[in-house]
Amino acid sequence: MSGGVNSFHVSGYGPERAGWTRLFARDSPARRLDWPILLAATALSLLGSLLVFSATRNRTDINQGDPYYFLVRHWLNTGIGLALMIAVLWLGHRALRTAVPVLYGLSVLLILLVLTPLGSTINGAHSWIKLGGGFSIQPSEFVKLTIILGMAMLLAARVDAGDKPHPGHRTVLQALGLAAVPMLIVMLMPDLGSVMVMVVIVLGVLLASGASNRWIFGLIGTGAIGAITVWQLGVLDDYQINRFAAFANPELDPAGVGYNTNQARIAIGSGGLTGSGLFEGSQTTGQFVPEQQTDFVFTVAGEELGFVGGGLIIVLLGVILWRACRIARDTTDLYGTIVAAGIVAWFAFQSFENIGMTLGIMPVTGLPLPFVSYGGSSMFAVWLAVGLLQSIRLQRPLSAMNPPGRPPARPAGLLV
Repeated sequence: MSGGVNSFHVSGYGPERAGWTRLFARDSPARRLDWPILLAATALSLLGSLLVFSATRNRTDINQGDPYYFLVRHWLNTGIGLALMIAVLWLGHRALRTAVPVLYGLSVLLILLVLTPLGSTINGAHSWIKLGGGFSIQPSEFVKLTIILGMAMLLAARVDAGDKPHPGHRTVLQALGLAAVPMLIVMLMPDLGSVMVMVVIVLGVLLASGASNRWIFGLIGTGAIGAITVWQLGVLDDYQINRFAAFANPELDPAGVGYNTNQARIAIGSGGLTGSGLFEGSQTTGQFVPEQQTDFVFTVAGEELGFVGGGLIIVLLGVILWRACRIARDTTDLYGTIVAAGIVAWFAFQSFENIGMTLGIMPVTGLPLPFVSYGGSSMFAVWLAVGLLQSIRLQRPLSAMNPPGRPPARPAGLLV
């Protein structure tokens, strides 16, 4: 047939090859995904499963007599997290923008339920809701996301519409009020670690939005005054005050409040350059470090994989932060920039705090290590965040994907 020959046949490709060509064409979703983020996050989750297994396989007091109990659940949490990421990709971050009021209201409702008889205390923190069947949810993990989305929606609305070059003072005040409500509720639990992360998120979001520097400096000053006030009024529980006291002086009570930090430093220090070998750590096997599958999972890497293994985790986290910063920089709308920047602030501070507390340079706050620590709520929240980052990258115009001097991307399905 003249003029009607299928282009794939002309090029010598069968339909199967043509399908793969369309899938990996330069403008296809598969090619436009940020693969370094996806691969680094997956590697961290898989490495975390090995560390969680090492920390729990001999813990008959918590693993229900099954050495694979936590390993299987960690894999399940990771699988659900990947499914949530795909769902966000399918919906798109711009479509989710319209649902932010509903998501915000739901997250506030959940953290309010923690303060009712439905809430439960785990490891000293009254920040959980038990669902039955051994499952529980920590709503404060999802509040971090809704604060980012809610503030981004308010701060970017008039800027993206072209009405203003940057958020006005009234808009900033509204965004701060939106963030303050869930933060105050979380403080009442009290969950100081999550509040610290939320404060950093708020600062990161304001910096990315182009808000006046007076707001940034004012918030830092207000935060310092608020921290002193909270301390003086006795809002914090005794165990939280003791954690800060142990951070200030690790030798204060080595068998009591300073025990966690001291044992963590011993475990990491004993690993040396290459570690004692996976599943061979004496501190881990002897169960000397409390909560090693969650808050102190980095100590397993330090002891059994050494400086090399711990450094690998930090490098993988660095890759995620680096690529997320590029997404924030390259996106064409302020809403996407703010969301990506908020996620960067969240991941960066929480990673620094978690690793820092195991090294004794930060106070113990009970924050999990993103993608690595055992815990469903945390795993779901960080993979949802990865979905948002990928969606922001995918929904950029094709022209933004091509650096100067590079020919424009070809439409999917066409062959040269």
